[in-house]
Amino acid sequence: MHEDGNGGGEHAASPESEPDVEQPAFLALERELTVLLRRARASQGEMARAVHPDLEPSAYGLLVRLDECGRQRATELAGYIGVGKATMSRQLRALEELGLVGREPDPADGRAWLVALTGEGRRRVSRVREARRGRYAGRLADWDPAEVTELARLLNQLNRGMER
Repeated sequence: MHEDGNGGGEHAASPESEPDVEQPAFLALERELTVLLRRARASQGEMARAVHPDLEPSAYGLLVRLDECGRQRATELAGYIGVGKATMSRQLRALEELGLVGREPDPADGRAWLVALTGEGRRRVSRVREARRGRYAGRLADWDPAEVTELARLLNQLNRGMER
């Protein structure tokens, strides 16, 4: 699929209905999201190393997902993260070797396995996430709490819109 999402130009929207991407608001949005994403990538690497020195930065989000949602099938995790089965299997093997996750049979389907954080994995991830929230609180200490709430709401709305 092409980046414009229309499969190569067939049935493309008319120029009148397309948003004006040169508007100052969209230019500012692009600039600020670029900075935010660059910082997030760097931060993800730091957080991964804080969980375990040998942890790949890309695996940190996987650990956070397991921390928030509990045990899941590898296929669910792959779909959420947006990687293939082979990549997910490799990441899970590495996380198992580090003692951060374990597998257990799925009671709903004896052929499938569920992946879950180990006790050590949960302790390490919780410690790093708590420290990260502390950094957010420190950096946003001069913000009105309602502004922080509104930022979280708007980021959630943006993330939901990006899932379409």
